[in-house]
Parts: sequence; structure tokens; C-alpha cells
Amino acid sequence: MKLCRFRAAAQPNGLGLVEDDVIIDISAALQLIAPMRYPAPLGDQLIAHLDEIFAYAESIRRTAPRLALQNVAFLPPVANPSKIINAPINYHDHIAEANASKDINHGRTYKHIADFGLFLKANSALVGFGDEVVLRFPDKRNDHELELAVIIGRRGNKISQADALSHVAGYALGLDMTVRGPEQTCWRKSVDTYAVLGPWLITADQIPNPNALDLKLSLRHADGSVETRQDTNTKHMVYDVARLIEYASSMYTLHPGDILLTGTPAGVGPVVPGDVMLCEIEGVARAEMRVAQHYG
Repeated sequence: MKLCRFRAAAQPNGLGLVEDDVIIDISAALQLIAPMRYPAPLGDQLIAHLDEIFAYAESIRRTAPRLALQNVAFLPPVANPSKIINAPINYHDHIAEANASKDINHGRTYKHIADFGLFLKANSALVGFGDEVVLRFPDKRNDHELELAVIIGRRGNKISQADALSHVAGYALGLDMTVRGPEQTCWRKSVDTYAVLGPWLITADQIPNPNALDLKLSLRHADGSVETRQDTNTKHMVYDVARLIEYASSMYTLHPGDILLTGTPAGVGPVVPGDVMLCEIEGVARAEMRVAQHYG
């Protein structure tokens, strides 16, 4: 099942099921989420109530309104993650690429993800594929990094690899946009609009093996030319999805809606205003993400 959040003319904050080129508007299911009082619980309450949401959606889907896919703008399928967790240098070819490029490493040497650990990206950077990436710092290199995004479905701490995939609600495309420089990683990657998620969440039961998915990013330039930048398979990750969940939960309690970006392969490169990133992960989604025509 594909669950999306969307914005449309008569529906600024909609919830839908994606079927082919149609969205079934199940926004009425949001009534199942009780109003929250301060302090709000950690975690995204839509994801925390997915079972109830899907059950209600089944009861209304025959009579629910339909919208054409091209008439909506996709919001991030998770609105309120407690954190966005990133896995750096999690593909062997990207480790080699980073070490060979001063524009990427800025004097650092990368060996293994275990030497680096994970890092957090600010929640305020989160946007959907219906928005645009607005670059900052025109004097610096701003790069794309396409990644498989894992969305956590239930709370867990010190999760074992054997149990890890049972904590996954679903998967999505993730773009970890990056400003290159010598500063701390979380600082350079937390610019507004630099965490792109979507266009929908595909439920975990639809992806039997997240560690064997083709991943590709191409860039369409303003002149119309298309350049393939990243093209690999998630089987080449250093830590697979289950190992990453185990690793992340060794430090953090994971909450429903937490986003785990699993790392990017070789082929990272700069984007400029007017570019369009063509993103695809096998079985998950194919979507375009625009880079705004101006700097923010």
C-alpha cells in the first residue's frame, strides 16, 4: 500500500492512498488521531496509528473522493518525526569517492561507517516532492545524495538485527542535500528544504528485501540535457537496513515516524538553480525534485 500526504486546491493537508495515477482521498481517517495536549508524545502520530488508519481507509475507499495524481503536490509522508537519522559513508564506492575528492572530504579521511557513527539532520529541513529544494550559499558546492529512506513504525531501543525489520513501517525516497565544507556534518545538511522525503510511504510488506533495490539519480539541466549521476543497488551498502536499525537504536530510542536515511552511493555532485533531480528506487517510487530558480 502507498500512503501519501498531499496538498490540493480544496485540500491543503490531505491524506491519500496512491493507486496507479489516482489518489484516493482518505483524509477523513485523520479523525482517528486524538487531539494532543502539551507535552505532545514523541513520534509522528499518523505513523503511530497506521493500523487504525488503514482499517478505516478500507471502510471508506469505495466512496472516498478521487484525485488525479498530477493535480496534487506531495507533502512529506511523515510530518513530525522525532529525528532524522543519517548514515554517512555507507557505500564502499562513496567512501573511495569521498577520499579522492578534496571538494568532498575537506581534509578528512573516511574508512568505515563504524569509525564515523551516525548523525542527525534538523527536522526543520524536511519537505516533500511537491516542494522545491532552495539552495543556499551560492559560493559553496551544494550536492544531491539519493538514499533509501526507512520509516520506523514502532518504538524500540537496543533493537536486534533479527527483530529490526519488524520495526519498519515503510520506505520512501530520500534526498540528503548537502553543503560541502569543513564544518560539522549536521550543520551543513540541515538547511531548510535539504531533507526531501516521499513522494509516498510504501508499506514494508511491499518491499520483501530492502537490501536488493536498484537506485538511480539523474539530473535534468536547464538546457534539457540529462546526466546520470548515481546508479547502483542497495546490496552494496556497508551496513544493511537491519544493521543500521540495530546501530541507530544502540544510541537512540526510535519512535514511530523516525526517518533513517541509509546512505548514498558514489556519483554525488553539485546542483544549481533550475536543475531537476530524477530519483528512482526500485519498487519504492520514481519522482522528480526541482531545484528552485533562485538561492534562498
